[in-house]
Amino acid sequence: MLLAVDVGNTGMGLGVFDKTELRVTWRMATSISRMPDEYAALMFPLLHEAGLSTSDITDVCLCSVVPPLVATLEDLFVRHFNTKIMVVGAGTKTGMKIRMDNPREVGPDRIVHSAGAYHLYGGPLIIVDMGTATTFDTVSKAGEYTGGAIAPGLQTGAEALFSRTAMLPRVKLMRPSKAIGTNTISAMQSGIVFGYVGLIEGMIARIQKELPEKARIILTGGYTDIFAHETSVIDVVNPNLIFEGLRMVYDLNKTD
Repeated sequence: MLLAVDVGNTGMGLGVFDKTELRVTWRMATSISRMPDEYAALMFPLLHEAGLSTSDITDVCLCSVVPPLVATLEDLFVRHFNTKIMVVGAGTKTGMKIRMDNPREVGPDRIVHSAGAYHLYGGPLIIVDMGTATTFDTVSKAGEYTGGAIAPGLQTGAEALFSRTAMLPRVKLMRPSKAIGTNTISAMQSGIVFGYVGLIEGMIARIQKELPEKARIILTGGYTDIFAHETSVIDVVNPNLIFEGLRMVYDLNKTD
């Protein structure tokens, strides 16, 4: 089985594939201070609960936007899983040309989910990823990564509002019942959630104007459940897109 690992700035996603079937997924907090043994202590119970063991994992494909964690996770999988690991980076085949001023600047997660989306849905595409940052990525009809936009993520924006103001509390990120909040909590939830709906719709409209033809809109990331039904501009919702992309990249690069 293949373990697909996506290391983000605040969260880490893990997905186990049995051939092409995504069997189970987990998410945990990203921490550069954890040692390999600590990550093993977190993962072993999750595997056991899913009826799996370390011996079931034969390969690992990892992309990370947190470079210091790569060596930690390589140590984890070599020692505790006794398996090889493929780290997505420069030189990794993705089947996608990157049309950027400096292709090395693009986060590997953005390329992986763009490649996975093109593999699943064809092009042209606009991919909205709701993570630590809210990213908008564009893929041409020919399968070329052509750029995008980066905005603060939902949680990032909410934490900034809490930490930079004296009287506003930290709030749960959830859909409020109406746009006009009648207390501080509902007013903040309205501004955050509905404000990001406006961000998504506005950015998609602007990006679409710059594309030569109508693009399919894909929504992914950790907050898809909040936004999936809040706007009509989304065509496909796939919260596990990064795992599908990692599996595809693994298949392109694996050697017998």
